[in-house]
Amino acid sequence: MFPGFDSFGKTLMLIGGIIFLAGILMHFSGKMPWLGKLPGDIHIERDSFGVYFPIATSILLSIVLTILLNLFDRR
Repeated sequence: MFPGFDSFGKTLMLIGGIIFLAGILMHFSGKMPWLGKLPGDIHIERDSFGVYFPIATSILLSIVLTILLNLFDRR
């Protein structure tokens, strides 16, 4: 019907899927006690402040998302 809107619709569905998966991850993240407490995650607490650098968790999530997106992006 409208030329060019086919790819726009696919983009909107992809963004919706990503938001849905992020919601599922946030909902079930409390049930994964190891997430955020991996060796390599840096947590510093002092009297008046705390700093948290989830380095290992970020690397793990990056690897998992890269694999998933490469599986779904096969044409």
